[in-house]
Amino acid sequence: MWSGPRNLSTAMMYSFAARGDCAVWDEPFYAAYLKATGIDHPMAAEVIAAGETDANRVGAACLGTIPDGKPLFYQKHMTLHMIPGFDRGFMRGLTNVFLIRHPARVIASYSRKREAPTLADVGFVQQAELFDEVAGWLGRAPLVVDSADVRAAPRETLSRLCAALGIPFTESMLRWPAGPKPYDGVWASHWYNAVHASTGFDEPEGALPELPPEYRALEAEALQHYERLAAFRL
Repeated sequence: MWSGPRNLSTAMMYSFAARGDCAVWDEPFYAAYLKATGIDHPMAAEVIAAGETDANRVGAACLGTIPDGKPLFYQKHMTLHMIPGFDRGFMRGLTNVFLIRHPARVIASYSRKREAPTLADVGFVQQAELFDEVAGWLGRAPLVVDSADVRAAPRETLSRLCAALGIPFTESMLRWPAGPKPYDGVWASHWYNAVHASTGFDEPEGALPELPPEYRALEAEALQHYERLAAFRL
């Protein structure tokens, strides 16, 4: 599952973990991304210390034995982590799905956790590039799911997604226990406060947030990529 940050991505990971037949992996390339770029992220030193920083090893593990003997493996990937120089060949061995969210909501949420986000930080350009790359391999558009559809109708949207993936939908995907999870990344204490308070998908969101003037150009740049992928959503 490929998304940018603040995109319902953790709740989706919790949903698949709640199935019982699905192992999950929280942002496999995060440590490698931080090590390679030197970018200043909250808890960067802790993330690097806790994770695998060799991107080739991470890619191989994405294709390796599924943990805990599970038949399914949900990998929560951030599009911005796939920087130039990281081999993307492992993606050909996976089913790649793209999770999207309107950039006004992403930017509003992200800026509360990390100031002054850039276009590279929110992942829309990288998501569109990865989408086009996968479409080129497949000869068709890969699966796209909009977080707004998940929140508006979780049972129906997840049922459509599971059908498209060729796996059964289970009611257990709609609920999970509150609190931290053993499979959370080490960064969870900074980023996951809201989802740790949840036990299922939140209600549909209201009107789009009004961003401050300094973020409106960023929203406009990201919006073109979001709208192009949104045309293919389930």
